[in-house]
This record gives sequence, structure tokens and C-alpha cells, in this order.
Amino acid sequence: MGYIMDLRNLVGSRPLIMAGACVILVNSKNELLLQLRKDNNCWGLAGGSMEIGEALEQVAKRELLEETGLIANDLTLFNVFSGQEFYYKYPHGDEVHNVVAAYICRDYKGTLKREENEVDALKFFNMTDLPSNISPPDLPIVNEYLHKFL
Repeated sequence: MGYIMDLRNLVGSRPLIMAGACVILVNSKNELLLQLRKDNNCWGLAGGSMEIGEALEQVAKRELLEETGLIANDLTLFNVFSGQEFYYKYPHGDEVHNVVAAYICRDYKGTLKREENEVDALKFFNMTDLPSNISPPDLPIVNEYLHKFL
């Protein structure tokens, strides 16, 4: 997260527009992969912010690999999300207005391995039995996916 950290050094916690991507990863049993985030103790999608020069699909693939150890063979753009629902204040005080490209991935390889600095756990959940504490910026994305595909 070099670019955003560099900006934070200049502007502090003030609201930033943050472009990024996330991955709705679904296994062969139609279960959704979520990660238990260390920063807010909520379950969320693999994803993160864009670095200088990256394409959104590259962000999604990089973040998926970094946070879960999985490699996306194929990604399909689901939707691009922004607006008031995507304002978020991190527990440490940084504020962002997210612009998120959400990708669906059903074709992947690798073995689950969590990124130890950001992720407490990785787990596949049945779509009808998701945890109640889904990270606020991810909740509208998950809800739209469920509404469209369940």
C-alpha cells in the first residue's frame, strides 16, 4: 500500500478518494471466500488499493495472491461501486471514499495461505450462512452479488 501510505504522510487522516479492487472468489461448492480482517475484526473480500501504474484487474489479482495465496486464472468484472455507501473510516482514523472494481473469480489455483499482517483467518462460507460481521465497505458488494446470483 505504498502510494496510499505516501499520501497519508502528506495529508494525515483526511478523506481520500481511494481506487481499488476486490475479488468475489467462489469455489466449486458455490461457497464464498472471506477473510477475517485484523484492522476491524470483520469478514471481508480479498482486495485493496491501486498502486501507481496498475490496472484494476492487476490490483485484484495482486491482492488476492497477497492476502490468500490464491492465483486467479480468470476474473470477470462484476460491477464498479462508489458513492456514500463506500465512505469508510478505519479504526485508526483514516477516512476514504472508495471506488471499487469488484471481480468474480471461479477459476483459480493455489493453496490458501493468509497474509499474517492483515488477515486473521480465511474461510469459505455457504452463501446462505454468511457471518453477520461483514466489513462495511464490502457489505454492499456482497449483498448485490447475493441478490443477483441467489
